[in-house]
Amino acid sequence: MGAKIGVGDRAPDFSLPTQSGQVLDMRDLQGKKEVVLYFYPKDNTPGCTAEAGAFRDRFGAFKDIGAEVIGISSDSVGSHRDFASKCDLPFTILSDEGGRVRKLFGVPSSFGLIPGRVTYVIDRKGIVRHVFNSQTNPTRHVEEAMRALEEIRGERGNDDPAERAEA
Repeated sequence: MGAKIGVGDRAPDFSLPTQSGQVLDMRDLQGKKEVVLYFYPKDNTPGCTAEAGAFRDRFGAFKDIGAEVIGISSDSVGSHRDFASKCDLPFTILSDEGGRVRKLFGVPSSFGLIPGRVTYVIDRKGIVRHVFNSQTNPTRHVEEAMRALEEIRGERGNDDPAERAEA
């Protein structure tokens, strides 16, 4: 297991395939928007479906704030493609087969068996600003992420050139 990434740490750079098979490189997002990166155990399970649905239902609010939502699990690209289609997910899901990125972030397992459910809110500079870990309350990850993003947005205020350009 890698070092556990926490608040104040720089988020590790990585590249993984999306549900469409394209490769997403986290470096490409740095400086452009905040990222809500949520690790979840497995596609098509009740808790993970509820969590993905909660992110889907609030996706417009995340987009309005200028944040990118990205889910990540060790399921295959094909599994993610089916899951995203079935749940009508408007955001990216990354395939971390083998769990390399999960280990890079130090995401723990529950009971030593079940891959952990952890959400990271990463600011535009690539710094982790909030971490929420709850295996048993999957929909709360959305509330926690939104609260953290609102706090970041409040800190930026009118000093953000990207927001001035959008106004």
